[in-house]
Amino acid sequence: MAEPDSKKKVQAKAQYDRFAQTARELGCDEDPAHFDEALKKVARHKPAPKKDEKKAPDAKPPRSS
Repeated sequence: MAEPDSKKKVQAKAQYDRFAQTARELGCDEDPAHFDEALKKVARHKPAPKKDEKKAPDAKPPRSS
């Protein structure tokens, strides 16, 4: 009965190998610097406000009737 487990392991290894090969073909790697470089191309962050700048009020003043 050890055969089904070993067959699953072989299938999982083959699937991983296909995934890894596809990732290499696409130029993917595990280097954090490359990840950060790619992330900067697609995501932008709002710069932090300067300390001397006043923050705009979040709430609007109540309306007078």
